[in-house]
Amino acid sequence: MTHHEHPDASVVRRGYEAFAAGDMETLASLMTGDCTHHSPGESRMSGHFKGRDNVLDHYGQLAELTGGTFRVELKGAYPDGRGHVMSVHRWHGDRGDRGIEMDGGLFFTLIGGKISDIDECVADIPESDAFWGTA
Repeated sequence: MTHHEHPDASVVRRGYEAFAAGDMETLASLMTGDCTHHSPGESRMSGHFKGRDNVLDHYGQLAELTGGTFRVELKGAYPDGRGHVMSVHRWHGDRGDRGIEMDGGLFFTLIGGKISDIDECVADIPESDAFWGTA
């Protein structure tokens, strides 16, 4: 059986690849200027990050707070053919003497082939909050 990746899933996959490589220029090119990332919980990394620059700054904080150990392994990207893609991944990071490894996912909305909205989900919100801490 041949697998033909939907163009929206391809955008998401390229975004994960750019994130993993630290290629913020490519990642930025995949987002609309008003892109928003919504992160669950009540930690310093929770909230609504509005605008491409704020979203990219948020991603930079992931790296900074984990001393560069933050990484995400994409397990799959599933399009609905109507401008949405659901991704499933496993994320890892170390902070001080604490490490975390957790399943999660992102729900993307794409407009004109660019990511306009990202809703993040994690397997254990209280554990994620404990890892990231408060501001």
